[in-house]
Amino acid sequence: MTKLLSILFATAVGLTAMLPAHATDMGMASTAKPAAQMAHAEGVIKALDAKAGTVTLAHGPVQELKWPAMTMTFKLTKPELVKGLAIGKKVQFEFQSQGMAAVITAIKVIG
Repeated sequence: MTKLLSILFATAVGLTAMLPAHATDMGMASTAKPAAQMAHAEGVIKALDAKAGTVTLAHGPVQELKWPAMTMTFKLTKPELVKGLAIGKKVQFEFQSQGMAAVITAIKVIG
């Protein structure tokens, strides 16, 4: 009985040691970030924080990412992008999305 338990224990330890290697082979343990994707949208400025370099937009659907309309805060790639922006203004913008992180690369007032 002791010998059987020793064999079962050794087998369990061996299988456990192999799991991370198999998970990596199947792409399950990947730590690589997905490639950033460019997207475009229109929205209305709800908040601006020039010091933090952020703009909160209520934007329409984003076709490229299959996002529904929503309100979210975006980082600006450059502080000067805030020039000419004001709360309540309608804008057209381009941004780079990587997962749930989104950074505006271009923005202009359209109305």
